[in-house]
Amino acid sequence: MSQYESTLPRVGYMAFPFRITENGAAQVARFDHIRQQVEQVLFTSPGERVFRPEYGFGARQHVFEPNAVGLWELAQNRLYGALSEALAGEVDPKTIRVDIGAPPDQPEVLMVQISYTIAALAREETHRFEVT
Repeated sequence: MSQYESTLPRVGYMAFPFRITENGAAQVARFDHIRQQVEQVLFTSPGERVFRPEYGFGARQHVFEPNAVGLWELAQNRLYGALSEALAGEVDPKTIRVDIGAPPDQPEVLMVQISYTIAALAREETHRFEVT
């Protein structure tokens, strides 16, 4: 726990996917909420949300693109832009790092690693996703 984390008020964030418990809407801590936002951006395809047609990256669509470094760089830039917009205010956009590639022995798998620093807490988080 960082020195800043203990001074922030404890706030519950609505969990995703949404679900109801006996106490109302399921809630998660701030770090889990930010991770869930990252997952939503990663797996939501642009055009999927009616009122935010530009929202999302559509990782599952990228699995079927040719396995080439040039396309990975383009995908990294798209994902960086989508994350910067979606996480504004929570994450310092200068700290977002996106790496996309495929393991040499599994070209059909898209590996995505996302790192960022939570602005208010100066806490770095890294998440890895395997998209098939």
